[in-house]
Parts: sequence; structure tokens; C-alpha cells
Amino acid sequence: MRRNSLIWKLVLSFMLVSLLSAALVAVFIRLTSSSRLYQFVIDQQKSELKTSLVDYYTTKGSWDGIATAWTQIESELPHPTPPANGAAPAGNPQPFSNQSPSEFRRRLFGLSDAQGNVLVSVSPAFPLGSRVDPAVLQAGTPIQVNGVQVGTILTVPQQPNFTPEENLFLSRTTDALLYATLTALVAALIVGMILARNLIRPLQALTQAAENMAQGDLDQKVMVNSNDEIGQLAKTFNWMSQEVSHGNQLRRQMTADIAHDLRTPLTVIAGYIESMQDGVLAPTPQRLALIYTEIERLQNLVTDLRTLSLADAGELPLNRQPIPPKYLLERAQALFEHQAEQQKVALRIETDGNLPQFCMDEARMVQVLGNLISNSLRYTPEGGEIVLSAKPVKDGVEIAVRDNGSGIDADQLSHIFERFYRADKSRYSDSNSSEESGLGLAIVKALVEAQDGTIRAESAPGQGTTIIIRFQSKPSLVYKG
Repeated sequence: MRRNSLIWKLVLSFMLVSLLSAALVAVFIRLTSSSRLYQFVIDQQKSELKTSLVDYYTTKGSWDGIATAWTQIESELPHPTPPANGAAPAGNPQPFSNQSPSEFRRRLFGLSDAQGNVLVSVSPAFPLGSRVDPAVLQAGTPIQVNGVQVGTILTVPQQPNFTPEENLFLSRTTDALLYATLTALVAALIVGMILARNLIRPLQALTQAAENMAQGDLDQKVMVNSNDEIGQLAKTFNWMSQEVSHGNQLRRQMTADIAHDLRTPLTVIAGYIESMQDGVLAPTPQRLALIYTEIERLQNLVTDLRTLSLADAGELPLNRQPIPPKYLLERAQALFEHQAEQQKVALRIETDGNLPQFCMDEARMVQVLGNLISNSLRYTPEGGEIVLSAKPVKDGVEIAVRDNGSGIDADQLSHIFERFYRADKSRYSDSNSSEESGLGLAIVKALVEAQDGTIRAESAPGQGTTIIIRFQSKPSLVYKG
């Protein structure tokens, strides 16, 4: 495992966080354990001392002789005692064999009467017979007999020295905290390794897939085992790989189709010119017109390719002006009305009463509608109809070209706007027409999207096709017509 790898960095991060957390907890507990132990000792003995003093005062009726009896009273309080055999408790390096039971007792408490006069001294700060400050009395524990305060238990003002057992307890607490810190560090190492490997594994798969794509193998897919950010990244990568692979496939197909569409008219032109040069054929007006027709076909193909190239680069020149949608439909109808009559196909317009004007390029939109109507005429039978419609929608306007022609299969519907898409059963493949470049609907889509619009197709075999264009921009004027 490389030291600069992400696994190493994650493991170190887990260990560092665990170490800092355990160390902070250990330091806090160790710094507060002495004061907590002292408070525990005080609370443990104070309650029994108070009971003993109340019994003493009740029996004597005063504090006379308390200084002499104090030692006896204090000896009856619970104190830690050394082991009976004098051996040190487990884990204690110092034996207690030279210590007597009295050495385990500490002077923790003193006593004053109701007026604050010290009866039993607890420290040099409270000498026998002196009067205690009211603040000290306030902090002491009052002794009451029959509801009357007769004295106050005074507590040593400073933390006393701990007994060997108490020091042993603190030492063992420190050892336990140290062991807990080391255990947390080892656990963090193990858990960090497991988690880091689980996190890195999909990233390594993504890296390998990206390297494969860089070497030309574009169709890559990585396993998605989670729904977290890494899982989303893997899904996005798979989608990107699929799109890049599909785009590369389309590019290759487009190159092959362009070569095919260029080769056919060039072959015709070259054949006629070569025959005329050899004197096999005479340059008649009909033959020259045929050559010119093939040249026009080449020019149209080049123009279509340039239009798509400019649209892809975002450099397609547009002259946007507020235009009523109905006006565009009327212009397109006028251009194809004669051809529709010759094919005995009805070409009519349906619009709502109030349609807003939208900023569009008139020439480009007429080209869009012209391509759509031309396709509909090609696949609408005699006696059919083509309807040009426009209607307002919630966020803009919809323009549609609907026919009742042969329709499109569902598996081909999503491909009709692709460049040079060809399918034997597709009405939009242009494979049956030598005059079409196979770019008509691709240009339609590019022109619509260049004007911030969207386009989609709805169709079913034998039920006709509807191409719907939607613009969502805000109207600049309201068109009444």
C-alpha cells in the first residue's frame, strides 16, 4: 500500500480521530477523577458522622467532652483498611506491611457549635476555640436536634492525601484509560482498513474504466453497489460512457453515410464527364442538367453539414424577432399547398384565438416547418391530411405538425432525430429518397434547440405521427388572431 494512496490517508484519518477522541476522554476523566474520588469519600463519611454527632448531643445534652470523644466517633466511621496479611493489593507495587490501621485514617471533618466556635479543629485554619467565618459555616453541614441547629460539621478546606487504596484506584483508572485508548486505536486501524478498502474499491474500478476509455475502449461499465455519492458517481460514469460510446458510433456511422452520399453523385458526375471527354456521350442539355442536379445535391449536403456544424458550435446566426405562431404556419402552408393538392392531401391550420408572439428566427422556423411538412407529405397516403397547429400552454406555446400517415415503430421513434439515421421501416430514414441527405430531422432539432425550444415525436404504426415543438420563453407581445 503506497503511503500517498487514499487508503493510507483514510486509515490514518480514522486512527487520528480515534486517538484524539480517546485521549481527550482519558485526560478529562483523569483530571476529574481525583476530585470526584475526594467528594465520594467526603459524602460517604459525612452522613454517618452527622448521625453519630446527633446521637452524642441528644445523649449528653451539650458538646461537653466532644474533643475527647471525637477520636472514638471518627474511628467508627467507614475507613479503608490494609489487607490482613499486609500484602499489596493486586497491581499495587508498594506493600502495606509497615502501615498501621491508624495511618489509613484522615482528619476530614471538624466541629463548631451553633455560634461558630470551633470545638474540634480540622486544620490550622480553624484552631480550637476560634470563631469560624459565617461563609464557612454556610458551606458546612448543619447538625439539628429537635429542629434546633446545635452545631456545624466543618470539612477540610483542601483535598487530603489519598490512602494507598485510593491511590491504587486512581492508578488503575489511569491504566484502564490507557488500555482503552490503545484498544480504540487498534479498532480504528482495523475498521479503517475495512472501510477504506470498501470506499476505494469502486474508485479503483472507475479509474481503470477511465483508463480503458482513454485507450480507446469507450464502452465501459462499472458495478454500482450503493446509492451514496460514490454510487451516483458510478451511475453518472456509466451513463457518460454509454453516451460517449453511442456518440462515437454515430460519428463513425455519419462518416460512412457522408462518404456514401458524396460518392454516389460524384460517381455519376465523373462517369458522365469521362464519357464526354472520351467522345462516348455527347454533352446534351439533358445530360448537363443531370450533372447539375447531382452538383446541387452535393451543395445541399454540404449546406446541411455546415448548418449542423454551426449549431453544434453555438455559432449559428439567428435573427430573432417577435413573430405570431399563426403567421409561421400560414407561410409554411403557402409553400406546400400546391404540392399537397397534387398529392391529394389536405393541408390545414388549427390555432387558438389568442396566441402570444415569440422571439424566433422566421427563416429558420420556416425551414423547420418545411422539413416536417415535406416528411409528412412523403409518408401520408392520398386522401390523408396534415394539420399545422399552435396552442398556448402553461409555460409557453406549442407548435405541432400532425399527419395520419404510416407512423413510426416504437423502437425507432427515439432515433429519428439522429444524423443519418437509417432504418428500412422508418419513415424518416430517407433511405428511399435519393434527394434527401438523411439530415433533415437532425437539422430541425438543431434549429429548434438553438432558439431555446424543445422538440419531441409521438407516433404509432398506422396511426400517423405528430412532431411537437415547444417554446417556453416569455411573450413580448400578445397576438390576437
